[in-house]
Amino acid sequence: MPSSSFLQSLVWTDYRLAVVFTVLLPLVLLVWALVTRAEVPQQLLVIYWKVSSLLAISLYLMIAELPFSFLTAVMARVLMPVSLWFWADLNEEIREQPFSWLKLAFTAWRWGLTFFCGLGVLFQLPFLRCAFSRAAFGSESCQVWLEAPKLFRQSFHSGFTPGFLGFWAILALVIYILSLSYFIFVKLGRQGRSALNQ
Repeated sequence: MPSSSFLQSLVWTDYRLAVVFTVLLPLVLLVWALVTRAEVPQQLLVIYWKVSSLLAISLYLMIAELPFSFLTAVMARVLMPVSLWFWADLNEEIREQPFSWLKLAFTAWRWGLTFFCGLGVLFQLPFLRCAFSRAAFGSESCQVWLEAPKLFRQSFHSGFTPGFLGFWAILALVIYILSLSYFIFVKLGRQGRSALNQ
């Protein structure tokens, strides 16, 4: 395990990169796609934002210091790139499109996000123990992951208690799990990997 100061630096770097790759860049791309009326990137980005909401839910679960937030954070990093590569019809449409700067930017971001999320999962795997052991959760190596969420609360939700935010995060997680279950067990069998048949 890295030293505490080095680990803290790595964790904060991970959070900063997450803001860039999972929030800022896809937001810019979505606005770009809307302005240029590029329907396929629009559709993929809308799907991405729905799936990536699990990362935001994980942030609020961490604010409430709920151990299973470490598990949901890893799952979010797995599901986000999957949501961008899963749809056979949309990927074929993108491949067949003529060159454009939006297509280049979208493709570069998608590969970048996939690489970032893959590394992030590997980085977070040793910390999954934080989700299953109260003793481990209280350790310095686990608590360092809660520093950025706590700062986020102080900056944007200082008027709300961690428990209040955690309650809404749990409710959002339940809705997310129900929606994902409906997709897997109902819609997936009906439409397969075709997003255009939704």
